[in-house]
Amino acid sequence: MTVEERNLSVIRRWLEAWNRHDVDAAVALCAEDMVNHGRKVGRKGAAFVMRDILTTFPDQTITVENMVATGDAVIFRATVTATHLGTGRLPVDGGLLMGVPPTGKRYSNQHIHWFTLREGEILEHRANRDDIGMMVQLGLLPPPPPFPG
Repeated sequence: MTVEERNLSVIRRWLEAWNRHDVDAAVALCAEDMVNHGRKVGRKGAAFVMRDILTTFPDQTITVENMVATGDAVIFRATVTATHLGTGRLPVDGGLLMGVPPTGKRYSNQHIHWFTLREGEILEHRANRDDIGMMVQLGLLPPPPPFPG
């Protein structure tokens, strides 16, 4: 098995755990010194963030559209769907939902996630998300004006 194949397998297992909302199984795939968005969080911090996201969006699912691996990196583009049913306490999701009461509304948007792995463990994670689009779909921001013409 190549490094890329091993890393793809780890991220697929992480995705399966996430979509089952099994934070413990997802965190077990992370390195003890894991970094999330440039901050060293370790497994404990990663679990804290994941649990906060699942408190805010208890039905969140990630559907991968494309996934590639090269060397120690795995990158995927996905559609993320969820219903805003809880109140987040952490500055995740762009920090836009901290303390915001649930709207009960559903969103669906695109994410790109970049994982760096070391010896079969997730060492680093970064993501780009359409947080503004999510906020519009949740009714927390007005929709953008139409394009002229």
